[in-house]
Amino acid sequence: MSVLKGFTVWFTGLSGSGKSTITLELDKQLRARGIPNVEIMDGDEVREHLSKGLTFSKEDRDINIRRIAFVCHLLTRNGIPNIAAAISPYRSTREYARDMIGNFIEVHVAAPLEVCEGRDVKGLYEKARQGEIENFTGVSDPYEAPLNPEVVCHTHEETVEQSAGKIVAFLERKGYLEPVL
Repeated sequence: MSVLKGFTVWFTGLSGSGKSTITLELDKQLRARGIPNVEIMDGDEVREHLSKGLTFSKEDRDINIRRIAFVCHLLTRNGIPNIAAAISPYRSTREYARDMIGNFIEVHVAAPLEVCEGRDVKGLYEKARQGEIENFTGVSDPYEAPLNPEVVCHTHEETVEQSAGKIVAFLERKGYLEPVL
């Protein structure tokens, strides 16, 4: 099995929506198809290694997403499939990423806010509601849901395998992956 061309699967959604969980499953499904060189740009890891020192102001969030987009662009341009999993709350910055990358598949990981809060093992939503965390997406800062994403994963209604399967099916339909015969 091979990748027909480089691409970026760009996950966007609230904290706790399931972006990282689906990322791991998608990576597993792609590797099972013989695609060993999938790169993952996890939002938390990028903040630690590529964007350390940035705050959660709109300006710094935009810088962070532009950095992720640049790396994804380089990977995509060189034929490497990659996955970006970052909240990326603003439509304009996601459109910037789409324009820069080209082979861009936007996946909205959609789960109601109360579901995301219920999954919050770090207690971030509670801290945000108590005013301990400023500019927290979905609480004190907006999340601009995509208007026309290529794939929507309703993680409160489907399994992680179903969500990843929807993405793989899209990649096949659009010619990014060879179909399994």
